[in-house]
Amino acid sequence: MCAAVTGCPRGIGAAISIALARTGADVAGVYRRDADGARQVMERVGSYGRRGIAFQCDTGDREQVEKIADWVVANWGHIDIWVNNAAALLVKPFLDTTPEDWHSLLAANLHGYYYGCRAAAQRIQPGVGGRIINVTSAADILAVGGLSAYITAKGGIVGLTRTIALELAGRDITVNAVAPGAIETPLNTQAWDERVRETYRARIGLGRIGSASEVADVVVFLASHASRYITGQEIVVDGGLTINGNVGHVNTTV
Repeated sequence: MCAAVTGCPRGIGAAISIALARTGADVAGVYRRDADGARQVMERVGSYGRRGIAFQCDTGDREQVEKIADWVVANWGHIDIWVNNAAALLVKPFLDTTPEDWHSLLAANLHGYYYGCRAAAQRIQPGVGGRIINVTSAADILAVGGLSAYITAKGGIVGLTRTIALELAGRDITVNAVAPGAIETPLNTQAWDERVRETYRARIGLGRIGSASEVADVVVFLASHASRYITGQEIVVDGGLTINGNVGHVNTTV
């Protein structure tokens, strides 16, 4: 198997890259800034006897994404799995969000997913099929103030996932989304303080913040033959956060 994973150097992207390698995939990792982190992840990929290579790329640039997809096909023969994971985070009130903020955020978090889906779908072998997996967010279900651009992008990815799942079904390509909830990642470390963490622990049904590996395990499932009859779905990996409507009702009988 040959897989491409965007946003590979750390957090969920790193965990996905390593998990896919552990299950037998060669991994082309994509990073924008953290070259050393990407190198270390590819070394972990190699420790499982798989090929790993890292490409520096702005996923909001179509030509750069296309070149990576072309390289994988030319050098490894085919693409079986494409994981769109690269993302940026902007926490800012809507009225303070400038047009530059908005378009910059969507370039990475939405346009890059379109480019990745398109590049993969055009190159996955007819008759062989493959998997496209988009990492979204539970924030598109449980809205969070200050994340207007981020949540708009994630919601758009869900719409893209569902639509192209139907269009690509005849090519034996499944397209699904994985929506992490509160996950311990370097990206979230910058946005959370201990008060936020305590709030999450209180709201999450399982009572704890999740790990990147727990998201990666779901991606591995969707990339596998076991998920062959699942397409167009957004699987929420949040420990019960988005279903929790508890407000502390007192036990009583009326």
